[in-house]
Formats: sequence, structure tokens, C-alpha cells
Amino acid sequence: MQQRFYQNYKVGILGGGQLGRMLIQSGMDWNINFSVLDPDPVAPCASLCEFQSGKLTDFNTVMAFGQSCDLITIEIENVNVSALKELQKLGKKVFPQPEVIELVQDKRQQKLFYNEKGIPTADFILVENKKEVADHLTFLPAVNKLGREGYDGRGVQILRSPQDLDKAFEAPGLLEKLIEFEKEISVIVARNESGEVKVFPAVEMIFHPEANLVEYLFSPAQLDELIVKEANRIATKIITELNMVGLLAVEMFVTKDQRVLVNEIAPRPHNSGHQSIEANITSQYQQHLRAILNLPLGDTSITQPSAMVNLLGEDGFAGNAQYDGLEEVLKLPGTYVHLYGKKLTKPFRKMGHVTIVDNDIESLKKKATFVKQSLKIRA
Repeated sequence: MQQRFYQNYKVGILGGGQLGRMLIQSGMDWNINFSVLDPDPVAPCASLCEFQSGKLTDFNTVMAFGQSCDLITIEIENVNVSALKELQKLGKKVFPQPEVIELVQDKRQQKLFYNEKGIPTADFILVENKKEVADHLTFLPAVNKLGREGYDGRGVQILRSPQDLDKAFEAPGLLEKLIEFEKEISVIVARNESGEVKVFPAVEMIFHPEANLVEYLFSPAQLDELIVKEANRIATKIITELNMVGLLAVEMFVTKDQRVLVNEIAPRPHNSGHQSIEANITSQYQQHLRAILNLPLGDTSITQPSAMVNLLGEDGFAGNAQYDGLEEVLKLPGTYVHLYGKKLTKPFRKMGHVTIVDNDIESLKKKATFVKQSLKIRA
């Protein structure tokens, strides 16, 4: 085990964004060597590790990158799976496994997997194009999702009536019944090669109405104990059925009649786990490293209730980023600001996040509102 930390063991990360950046920051404590591949030469990870600029979906680029690594992981799903399968054949460790990434890359396959394994999810219909969407008007209101390459709110359209059909995608996707939900929650679960599984307490997510991105979240989610048990059961079932090694974020709806339905999954560190750096005994980033290195999984207990506010680029601004209101936010006790090293801002771009910890829930909510209203990223 020691060679992983004290000699030349190298972990490769496909994707050099903020998730990779925080993974590297966590791994520094263990002397882990990292190499990162990302198409952006000034990606958030670029200054922190051995870095290569290249296309994540190009077979030859990913092959060449992976051959210099002992283990390859991801911080984004849009990567060349064929190359990862080939690297696995050459003896490289790839976690999450290429087959898991391949499943998650296609929302249609995700939904079929849920049905096959008896995992509760919203009713859906597979569609090939806009015409097929129009053939299912009686299924509306529904959400039209692209099968592939939808990311961070893109590739999702709500169709409430026939008047919305012009928004439908002219590409393979699915129609998913629009769910009347009470809360949107996320449960992050980890599994190592030995089969050990640990679940993080559920968090409640509040989404930006325009960008369809998580605007802020609260941890732990205020849920009935039976809902908590069901959400944990579902997350554990999914990662076990996938036989997956690594970290899995499971986004779910809690319906008004108290059912728990899976929305989507992400096999990597996730926006809904940022607060774990300050507010849990083990952060999601250290847990991901423990899982892929087959180390004992850490204690996921919450140390303090927390809120996390995403710092998004202000609408109408593009250019060199300026952080207005930063000093006012830093005066708040229990506030932790994380900036992602992105020099350029644009509308709704994820530029950072703020975690707030406070034992008083009402105080926590007030502070989260203050941060959201006070800290603006403009150009």
C-alpha cells in the first residue's frame, strides 16, 4: 500500500475543472501524485499538478495520457470510454469502471437500468426526435431530456403543453413524467474494491430557476426518518448493482405523497457534496480517493449543519472576473469561501462556492441568503 503514497504512484484525472482541483487539494495531504488531462490550457487544475491539454473524447489522446498513470479516474463523464476499456486491458486501474461511465453517459440507458433493477424512478418514454415527442401529447406535462451530452442544466426542457413542442429536441432522448415533488435531495455513496459501502447524509438542493443549476443546498436535509432510510437504501442498491468502485451522487425527488424517485446519477465527486469539506468528518473528495485506492472508507457523519451557496457568474457579464462583496461575506462567522481559479466569468458559470456552518438552522438560512445576495461575480 505504501508505494501509492511515497514513491511514484500516479493518479490520472480526466477533466481539470473545479472537482478535479478539490480532489487534488485533498490528495496533497497523502503525497499522491496527480496528472490531469483537460482541453482548456488554463483549466482550474492546470497550476496544481502535472497537466496536459487535450481532448477528453479523443481515443488516442486519452490512451497516451492513461499509459503514464497507474490509476485513472474522472471528474466529468464526457470522456472516451473505448480508450478507458483498452487501458484497463493493459492493466491500468480505471475507477469508476468504463462500463459505469458508459451507462451514465446515456440517460436513456440509465432509465432502462433503473427499471431492470427495480429502482424507483419517474415514468418515461424513449423518443428519437421531435416528431416522436409530438406523438405523445397525452404524456405531458413532461421533461424532454437529451439522451447524451446534456450537462449542467443543458439538454433539459420542460414541456407543459402542446404549445411547448417547439422546445423539444431533434435528437434521441426521453420524455420523463413531470414530478410534483416536495424536495429535491442528493445522497452521495462510496464503495471500494473490497465492497465496503458508506453513505453521506442526504442534502436538500435548491435550483436556480433559469440556469437549472444547484443554487444552494442545506445539510442535512430535513426529512422524515423513513424517507432517509429509503434514500440510503436506493443509493446503496444502485452502487452495488453497478458493482461500482468510487463515489456516486444520486439525485432524487421526494414526492408530495412521500415517495423517493431517482432523477439522475453522477459517478464522481458532485456539486451536492462540496459542503462536506468543512461540515463532515470525511469530505467527498477524500472519500473518493479512499474508494478508488481501496482504502478503508471514512466516517461520513456531519460535524455541523451547513449550507452551500454556488457562486455563479452574474447574468449579463462576461470577461475578467471580479468578486464584489467578498469582504462582507468573509466577516460572517463559520463561512468558508472556495474560488475555482477561473479567470473569466460568463453568465451562470460556476466560479466558486461558499460553505456556511452553524448549529442554528434559522441562522444558517439567513447567512445563506446574505451570501447569495451579497457576493456577486461580475466583469
